[in-house]
Amino acid sequence: MQNSTYLNATQTKQKATLARLERFSKFTDSNIGLPFTRFKFGVEAIIGIVPVIGDFAGLLLSSYVFFEAQRLGVSWHIKFRILLNIAIDFIGGLIPVFGDIFDAFFKANTRNILLLKNYIAKQLKAKGIEN
Repeated sequence: MQNSTYLNATQTKQKATLARLERFSKFTDSNIGLPFTRFKFGVEAIIGIVPVIGDFAGLLLSSYVFFEAQRLGVSWHIKFRILLNIAIDFIGGLIPVFGDIFDAFFKANTRNILLLKNYIAKQLKAKGIEN
């Protein structure tokens, strides 16, 4: 009974964290729609327009996902992939003009949230818990 309560509390915490991270990734990666298209970009692409400072601000924003992954206790492999996505986004964003376009398309936070969702779903499935 106590183990079941712990698993339910853990699952509730994970779902709440993922919901919060999904809102965050939408805000940073796809909150603003381009009229007459399906293309969306977020605040991070706009911040990235400011040379260097904007890219460091985007790096700080993206690191939030990594810290949440750390709190959730995900594997080192997933954390490495998250860091890799953050690094690609940051380095790509440093390139003048191209970097701003790259930021709008790469969407590192959305990729990282998907990594976390898949990881947690696999963990729950391995424990025999439906998501």
